[in-house]
Parts: sequence; C-alpha cells; structure tokens
Amino acid sequence: MKIFGIDMASSILDQSTAAPSNRPVSVIMIFLNAEAFMQEAIESVVAQTYPNWELLLVDDGSTDKSSSIAKGFAQRDPERIRYLDHPGHINRGMSATRNVGITAARGEFVSFIDADDVWEPMKLADQIEIMRSHAELGMVCGTVLYWGSWSGGQDFLVKTGHLLDRPIPPPEALLALYPLGKADAPCPSDVMIRAEVLRRIGGFEEHFTAERQAYEDQGFFTKLYLEAPVFFSSKRWLKYRQHPDSCLTSVRDAGQYASVRLYFLLWLKRYLAAQGVVGPHITAAVERSMWRFRHPALHSMLTLPFRILERVLRRIGKSHILYGRQLFNPTDPAARP
Repeated sequence: MKIFGIDMASSILDQSTAAPSNRPVSVIMIFLNAEAFMQEAIESVVAQTYPNWELLLVDDGSTDKSSSIAKGFAQRDPERIRYLDHPGHINRGMSATRNVGITAARGEFVSFIDADDVWEPMKLADQIEIMRSHAELGMVCGTVLYWGSWSGGQDFLVKTGHLLDRPIPPPEALLALYPLGKADAPCPSDVMIRAEVLRRIGGFEEHFTAERQAYEDQGFFTKLYLEAPVFFSSKRWLKYRQHPDSCLTSVRDAGQYASVRLYFLLWLKRYLAAQGVVGPHITAAVERSMWRFRHPALHSMLTLPFRILERVLRRIGKSHILYGRQLFNPTDPAARP
C-alpha cells in the first residue's frame, strides 16, 4: 500500500536471509565515513561481558578509511563479525542501511550502535536479562549519558521515558515521549529489540532520507510503541557522543528542523490511518503537534521569550536547565553504569 507517496509495506518483512544462529544477539552498526570514531565503537561491542553476539558492520557507501577498518575487524573475527554494504557500494541513507542489517541478522534480539557511540560493558548482559524476564516486551533501553567531555564539554544524564523499570503497554509511550509527548525518546544506540517484533513492524521507514533522517528513528519508534510493550530502565549503558556533525545538530543549524518535523507528522497521520489506529488521545496529541504549522505567526510570537532565553543559556553553557537535564558527576555512586 502506498500512502503520501510512500510504500507502507516493508521491504524486509518477507526477505530475511538470515539462518538461525546460536548467538542470540545481533548488533547492527551502520556507518558512513566514520573513521574518526568507529574503532572505539566496535571495541565497546567486543568488550561486552555477554559473549554470544554477532556484529554486522553495514557500510552506507563510505569513501574514507572506515570501510577498511570494518573489513579488518571482520577478517580478524569472522565467526562473530560480518561486513555488509549496498550493491555497488552506493549511499542509500540510514534507514535503508539499518534494514540491510535487519535482513541479515540471525539473533533473537537486535541492538543498534551508531559508529560514534560507546557501550558500557554490561549493556547486552543486562538488557537480555530484562527481555527474557518479560516475554511480552518488544524493546528495552535505559538512561543515557550525553557525552560531551570527550571533546572538553559537559556530560549530562538523560532518563529515557516517563516511567522507569516497568513494562509500558501500547500506545502509552507514543503519547508520553518526544515527539508527541514531553519525556525523552530512546537513542537508537541504546535499544535492544525482539527480532520478531522488529520484522513484524517492517523495520525502518526508508523514505526518511537526507535531512529527514533526523526523524528516521522517531518513525521507527512510533511503529514499535503501537505494536508491543517497552521498558525504560534506570540503568545506564550508553555514552552518546555529542558533536556538531550529528544529523540533528546539522538540521537545526541549517534551519530545517520545522520542515523535517512537519514531514514526520504528516507521515504519522497517514500511518495511523493506514493501520486503523484510532482514539481521541492519539488524535489530540497529533493535532497539538500540528498547531504550530497551522498558526506559524502566533506560534513564533508565543515562543519568542523561550527562544531568547534558550539562546542566552546556550551561550553560557546552561541550556540544560531548560530541559531538566542533570549534570553528570562521575564521583557520585548513583552515576555508575
């Protein structure tokens, strides 16, 4: 079915080429010209205390040394690490590249790690224990360290979700978390997802390309929140690297954020209709999010004081105050992974 010019049926639903594996966790790392950070990211997977994983390194058409780095790891550990790319080594975007990994994944569970992020050693062990303790779960993720100290900046602890350490039934997370709600959304590098659920929802939406990739994860999480319960843990497993070249930062700096958000919301309305998802709370949440685009002048006027305050606080390094983010203190015992 095509909606909004988009094929709503996934290309990965019936195309899994993966054979069963004795490695329950498939880790997917997509990358594009990531030579600066990807070795550290891969080594954080290799350092996991849980050893029964496979790592799929999926190349989105890199032209730097990252392809060689990935192939080198695959050659040194061929039983656990595989290198994949698109036919002709072309660039197809983040979602299409994630779907290549999903199609090839052999595990019962799938985790993603971006090529510039770093896992704590207990990440897989802790998450697989939670997933097996709650057979109904589609996904688990945790509190995240927004990691700025690697380049001299500040670190912040950000709690994912609105309620911690308990299963959240559908569609509660859709309404409570960004972009429809106020609670922080998961980082893709932090999640573990049941492969059966992942394929059932059709993987990632491949039309979120170019600047729209800033919302490719939100399109995916929307589908997941509607399909299965999720679990937001108080534990910390991810160092989420903050840098000016990130997709969302680039979109904001280019003044494209509003158009990207509108694209997502229009897709969401059509996706909900296609899936037969109805309910006054969901409809009201989407309409609230659309209000700014129907009344742009009034929205600009009403949000002007906030934008001025945000600009001032950003200049003095205090913008986290607006969003309730906690400065990370590594000496605090509560801050340990």
